[in-house]
Amino acid sequence: MNEQPKQIASAESDLARAVKQSKAPAISRAAAVLRLLGKSNAPLGLQPIARELGLVPSTCLYVLRALVAEELVAFDPDTKRYSLDAGVLTLARQWLRRNHFADLAQPVLDRISRDFGLTMLGVQIFGLDHIVVIAMSQSSQNFQLSTQVGSRFPALISATGRCIAAFGGYPDEVLRERFARLRWDEPPTFEEWQAQVSQTREQGLAVDAGNYISGVTVVAAPVWKAPGRPSHALVAIGIGSAVRGEGLPALQDTLLSAARSLSEQLSDHG
Repeated sequence: MNEQPKQIASAESDLARAVKQSKAPAISRAAAVLRLLGKSNAPLGLQPIARELGLVPSTCLYVLRALVAEELVAFDPDTKRYSLDAGVLTLARQWLRRNHFADLAQPVLDRISRDFGLTMLGVQIFGLDHIVVIAMSQSSQNFQLSTQVGSRFPALISATGRCIAAFGGYPDEVLRERFARLRWDEPPTFEEWQAQVSQTREQGLAVDAGNYISGVTVVAAPVWKAPGRPSHALVAIGIGSAVRGEGLPALQDTLLSAARSLSEQLSDHG
């Protein structure tokens, strides 16, 4: 799940599409600006921001000034560039303090990461739009995942996406349209992916064996906060040879057991 250029470009086009389609354009534009700045490794000027999001520069400037006033975005008068400000961190901390899944999942992620030598993620699912990493644990092995808490990914990508499709009850035509937007290193056909989704439904969890990132295996188990569609997922990631073979059944059993336990705990929290 490393943020490769093609995936970042796809995410940015999704941001532009959301701005154009939103029924609350002011909010959508502000959110799109924040996400774009969050993805950028360096501060951005007005023109690049407006161009990426398909905004008129004067409109983009109005949004940026409002975000600066709210201390969510910082403006450097010397370089004329914008970056995220500390106000975003304050909001994130407040949200994390109220997020029971992150607290409950962290010791589980740490234990599985240590026992299996894998990178573990706890993600929250936002329908068919995206998933967000809200907890993680890095293994001590040589393989290190290039992501962090707060990273966003397309909802249907990799093993988590198969879980969303398997247990979400979405129509095939909706899934097909979303699937066509995904970017894989070794893409399956939609028919192959549908067969894998059916297998996920039978097994209770999903495996992505190098489709999303070549040579990397991803295993995901869905978590429910309430009846209906999954709200979260536990995700194990490792080099293919470290995940496949004799160790895979044990990992699958561990993930399923942990996911069931977390679902029960989340349900108790309401």
